[in-house]
Amino acid sequence: MLSLSGITKQIGGLTAVNKVDLQIGTDEIVGLVGPNGAGKTTLLNIISGILAPTAGVVTFNGEDITGMKADKICHRGIAKTFQIAKSFPDLSAAQCVMIGVLFGNRDPPGMREAENRALEILSDVNFPQEKATTLIRNLNVVELKRLQLARALASHPKLLLLDELTTGLNPKESKEAVGLIRSIRDRGTSILIIEHVMSVIMGVSDRIVVLNHGEKIADGRPYEVVNNQLVIDTYLGDIDAF
Repeated sequence: MLSLSGITKQIGGLTAVNKVDLQIGTDEIVGLVGPNGAGKTTLLNIISGILAPTAGVVTFNGEDITGMKADKICHRGIAKTFQIAKSFPDLSAAQCVMIGVLFGNRDPPGMREAENRALEILSDVNFPQEKATTLIRNLNVVELKRLQLARALASHPKLLLLDELTTGLNPKESKEAVGLIRSIRDRGTSILIIEHVMSVIMGVSDRIVVLNHGEKIADGRPYEVVNNQLVIDTYLGDIDAF
């Protein structure tokens, strides 16, 4: 479904991503991990069109989308959540998701149908029904995370990019988030997820990719990656902790 070939991104004098190759298949969940500053978010921003690569090619469903604008990439079936859950503070939760329905699809529905779809999607991600009309400024962290996920799903993505979806959640909330991620995949959406909580990544990923200083240092099944000595030395430390 997605193929990255030789992706490089230079920002000033810094090489944030260096010649990264990556593939994601249909109905696959791939975890993306590495130390802070490893280039993980930069890579997601390149895939989603927020940033253009300095070099390399991004192919999605056989089409070269390298450097394409974010809205065009969204319409082709790639959606992204963000590390910091920000949104439109003076809109309601339902209105926020309606924006995704109306502008994230090539053929948007009318306003009434958009509202109905928004409420359905909020229900799918276990957002509290009674808070659908609550202003976003009054939502807590968990609700903001689920709202951001709902807004991304409103564009019916074939590939969903998740940037630290479980950050700030307690273990029970993280477990619920893992269940949501699996259910999204089971409905036919591939997922690339950045996460620092290794128990989450190990529990949800079919495959794990590790970045360090902008370079890919490992790519394999979870048990292979956590037993890779280079990964242990550069990122994991004591694997018994997991």
